[in-house]
Amino acid sequence: MNKFSKTFLACLSIIILFISISQGSSLEMKPQSITILFTHDMHDHFYPSKIEEDGEIKTIGGYARLNKAIKKERERNPNLLLVDAGDFSMGTLFQTIFASHAPQLRILGKMGYDVVTFGNHEFDFRAEGLADSLKNAKDSGEDLPQIVASNITFPVDDDGKLTPTLSKLKDSMEYYGVKDYTIIQREGVKIGIFGLMGREADSNAPMAEVVFEDYIKSAEKVVDVLKNKENVDLIICLSHSGTHEDSSKSEDEILAKKVPDIDIIVSGHSHTALEEPIVVGNTIIGSCGENGENIGVIDIKKEGKGWKLEDYRLEPIDDHLSEDLSINETIEYYKEIVQKEYLDIFNMEFDEVVAHTPFSFTPYSLLGTKHEEDTLGNLISDSYIYAVKKAEGKDYKPIAISVTPVGTIRGSFVKGDITVSDVFTVSSLGIGPDKVSGYPLISVYLTGKELKTVAEVDASITPLMSVAQLYTSGLNYTFNPNRLIFNKVTDVYIEDEEGNREEIIDDKLYRIVGGLYSAQMLSVVGDQSFGILSIVPKTEEGVPITDYESQIIYDEGHEIKEWLAIAEYLKSFDKKGGVPQVPEYYNQKQGRKIVDDNPSLSAKLKNPNKIAIIIYSIILIIIIALIFLIRFIVIKVKKSKEATTHDA
Repeated sequence: MNKFSKTFLACLSIIILFISISQGSSLEMKPQSITILFTHDMHDHFYPSKIEEDGEIKTIGGYARLNKAIKKERERNPNLLLVDAGDFSMGTLFQTIFASHAPQLRILGKMGYDVVTFGNHEFDFRAEGLADSLKNAKDSGEDLPQIVASNITFPVDDDGKLTPTLSKLKDSMEYYGVKDYTIIQREGVKIGIFGLMGREADSNAPMAEVVFEDYIKSAEKVVDVLKNKENVDLIICLSHSGTHEDSSKSEDEILAKKVPDIDIIVSGHSHTALEEPIVVGNTIIGSCGENGENIGVIDIKKEGKGWKLEDYRLEPIDDHLSEDLSINETIEYYKEIVQKEYLDIFNMEFDEVVAHTPFSFTPYSLLGTKHEEDTLGNLISDSYIYAVKKAEGKDYKPIAISVTPVGTIRGSFVKGDITVSDVFTVSSLGIGPDKVSGYPLISVYLTGKELKTVAEVDASITPLMSVAQLYTSGLNYTFNPNRLIFNKVTDVYIEDEEGNREEIIDDKLYRIVGGLYSAQMLSVVGDQSFGILSIVPKTEEGVPITDYESQIIYDEGHEIKEWLAIAEYLKSFDKKGGVPQVPEYYNQKQGRKIVDDNPSLSAKLKNPNKIAIIIYSIILIIIIALIFLIRFIVIKVKKSKEATTHDA
């Protein structure tokens, strides 16, 4: 090799080295940034939902439009992260094939979701239903999102064994690949993601069978592993816990304070739409609402040892977006399965019109936000009595009242035609022992004294637990929210079928109809009232019930589902042009629940019940004791002074 060649190669090496150093330097200088897209509480709303806005019927949500929004964000950043914080199932007719076909996880996989966690409603079909869903999703061979769930534990019996259903769920979770956490690389950033179920969400899953470890303790353990063992750069928690206007009740704010090393919390369960994120220390908390009405976007950039929020926004999924044809085809495919495997059982069609309403009911987003009577609640509770009457025929035994908690109502009706799909969405929760989707109606008996307690549960527990608000048929009452807790009801009586007032006899047994879930949640009501408000459902003979499923009401061998009762009731209305019309009666309140907001002292104290008398007596005893104590101290001090003066 001649001198020129050596010189050329040396120069070339220097140039290459310089370029490499320059590129390395530029890479080091380039700030690391991450985009997170998120959803939660989508509740099977594959199709758009109808709403009334300024007198006009519009639609929001829908997975075909959601996927268009996702694709649009991916054009901006192909390496974004797409996650969901639970309750991706249960809410529409598509839930009916949750166990058999797992359309929820499969369609999320098709849209490119990276990681999801469980919400309480993923356990609505109990351990066995979730086990089947996970197995069938995996067996489909399709791309699926990673599931993370860090605080699920499997309780064993006295022999140290799992029940058959828990064993099945555990095996299915392992088969699917459910993990405590997962690690994902994006833009050179090592991201640790884990999932949690909060305390309030846990209480809303009474038939889950699994036990959820305290979400704070679980988070502390997982974050310690992610930070000190996995050495991740960013920690994201998919938390099905929720936020609250009162920060002392806001579980995800509490989580952020207790476990400050979490960088981002995607907050599900409370269905909150945060227009601005909640920032606690260095933790960013985001929520985007319910039913796919928005998709949340978080842009963050590395700054020093932490992360800086660059952008936070909620992108609405509404009429301005076109629909993704591929997702639409997938939805239609699952719709055909729903028709064949579920609706054919009831001789109903997915889009069949069961009634027409000339007015809109309270929007679902506002339902239960006020502690008062609601016309949709009236219609639903009336439908239960109608359905039982129709099913029992000549064998019908009089029903005193029916009860509907606001927490079991999952949608509403807007002006126009009401379809089978619309009805199911309004009352979509759960499953019966027949393993067919939808909670069944049950019949129990309560004493007259317990009927009065039902009214007090609504009046006193609702401010503590909003989902406990009750709508009734047959039970009318007045309450004053300013009165002492557990003593708010000032008048309560039964209204018979002719509209006459009937006074309640304390020791008489009355027949009550409601949903299976309502009965299963009675223990929660007892906890919230510190055991003061006691309601013990009984048989017709007055024997306490331990197995609520034994009280299910059947029609020709089939469970009467809550949603089916509503559909049959709507079909019974007078027709116009061959279509049943919702009567004007349901466009106004009927005085079933009257709120007497009188703040006067006399209104607060008059006619106290036994609980109030006991509380007032305790307060009086304390006051008298304090008076005697103060008097004793004054006398003691006086004598001490006199003794000092005498000695002097």
